[in-house]
Amino acid sequence: MCSAAAQAPKIGDINFYGLRKLAPEKILGTLGLKSGDPLPSSKGDLEDRLELMPGVAAARVEAVCCDGPNAILFIGVEERGSPHFGTRPAPTGMASLHEDVMAAYREYLGAVERAAQLGKAGEDLTAGEAHIADIPARLFEDRLAGLAADRLEVLREVLRNGAEADERAVAAAVIGYAPNKEQAIKDLQFAMQDVEPAVRANAVRAMMAIAVLAQKRPELGLRIEPTWMVEMLNSTVLSDRQLAARALVTLTEQPNAAALDLIRARALPALVDMARWKTLRYALPAFLLVGRTSGVAEGELLDQWQRGDRETAIEKATAPVPKARRGK
Repeated sequence: MCSAAAQAPKIGDINFYGLRKLAPEKILGTLGLKSGDPLPSSKGDLEDRLELMPGVAAARVEAVCCDGPNAILFIGVEERGSPHFGTRPAPTGMASLHEDVMAAYREYLGAVERAAQLGKAGEDLTAGEAHIADIPARLFEDRLAGLAADRLEVLREVLRNGAEADERAVAAAVIGYAPNKEQAIKDLQFAMQDVEPAVRANAVRAMMAIAVLAQKRPELGLRIEPTWMVEMLNSTVLSDRQLAARALVTLTEQPNAAALDLIRARALPALVDMARWKTLRYALPAFLLVGRTSGVAEGELLDQWQRGDRETAIEKATAPVPKARRGK
């Protein structure tokens, strides 16, 4: 659950998601966990115990290492009858990427990691996200763009018919650099429904970069449908929720009534879960989206966050819609 260390970390913050009828105390009692305990060695055992609880359809336990000496624990469940994020079955075809594409992507990740260590890339920066200041990393981006142009049909075939999940993940990342962004958007929407979380993660990261481009260059007319990112907010996989929330923050930085309406209709309870997380850096994107769905002005929303007031925006977003407004 966490990188090996001389001494196993202890549990710090415990964050929950997906709880509708079950109480956090009930979950912790079933698992026999509390903050300050040593991090359990088997996440699979914890998930098995959660899935034996009445009303639980699926469970996920993930630890993020580390916040100081402590690990951050995320416990997610999908209760029966709750929204379900479905994926396609894993493809079983023979499509495969050439080793030069895989090698170029590995070298790019290495350059990004070195940039992050040198402080030239933002916290949690990963492949396909925003501008990277480190020159070698930028050079690798150019190389990936060349591969995306030259090998596009192979990349698309691997995304749809490649049996190897790591190759599909690389294909999703590289397709984001393809010159035809309209086609890339369609391919990435397809990749967001992949059964493998790493494929979905790279697809969302690549889509974020395209969303930034679309905002900077509106004359391109790029349109990104929020459907699958909104659906991912209901996933039991932590990375799905985190990345989808961050992408939707980017997508709604400019007025986007359709995206906000869809979030309200399909994923508001999921965002409220996340906005209440104890670990603030993970809670902020969801909090911003909750506030935007209820029309809170951005300056007021940030002021509430700075004051530690999350409930005002949450209460406004979850208040019953007046009948007169509902009928319009």
